[in-house]
Amino acid sequence: MSEHLNTALDLAADGLPVLPLRKGKVPFGNCPACAQNACGGRPNMKNPGPCTCPAPCHGWAAATTDPHTITAPTWARAWREAAGVAYHPGGAGLTVVDLDNPAAIAWARETLPATRTVPTTRGEHWIYQGAMQSANAVRSGVDIKSTMAYARWLGPGIGTVTELPAEVRVLAVKEPAAARRGQQGIAVPVGTEGGDCRHRTPVYLERGIAMAEQRITEARSQVHATVYQTFLAVLSAHGRCGCLTDAYVARLFTAAQAKGESARHCTDAWTNARTALGM
Repeated sequence: MSEHLNTALDLAADGLPVLPLRKGKVPFGNCPACAQNACGGRPNMKNPGPCTCPAPCHGWAAATTDPHTITAPTWARAWREAAGVAYHPGGAGLTVVDLDNPAAIAWARETLPATRTVPTTRGEHWIYQGAMQSANAVRSGVDIKSTMAYARWLGPGIGTVTELPAEVRVLAVKEPAAARRGQQGIAVPVGTEGGDCRHRTPVYLERGIAMAEQRITEARSQVHATVYQTFLAVLSAHGRCGCLTDAYVARLFTAAQAKGESARHCTDAWTNARTALGM
């Protein structure tokens, strides 16, 4: 039995759906029956369930925790030729934040709560408890791998897996295409809901606003998208209590306008972020 097959069986026993990877860190190609989607094109967004082919076909959808499938003759050739093992994070209720360079790691350390980290060839995987939509290039050097995606198994890592934070979830949310283009007002629309404050000290909010200002200020491209995602993160963390005052939101608008955003675009992005969060 190969080393990769042994690893796969151990991971499957722990509840991680696994699949073999060939050279190049990619899944094996589909079998003849599934080649060029001859079987009907599973999986897809309308039918995202697991692959029903007995061979390891359709990439992430082949991932399984069933030891009988993993050791079946139809998988034998793949394991003999495998260069590694992958797993389906979303299938295990996990999300992997794939940080591909030192700058991305620095951003995560400043922005995201600590969790289990796994070293990779060029960066780190940060693993959180909770599944979400996968998305590539949510910012420079950062991919999100969860549902309908796979991640390489590179070892157990260090640290304790913590809950998937809102700061990661909002990275995959795209700004609505239909913005309120006719809006002319430029007042700062706080729009908080006056709920119970969950912040232990004012320092938590101050640090969050300062980090948001820094993220906007340091944007080198896609400024409008960065502003919108930053507004989403701030509102998700602070927008449902009375702490987020006009003064704090004005700081965010000022940072955005310093990067070239108009007052109207700031207002539109803020409104769209509140709409996306149901506020």
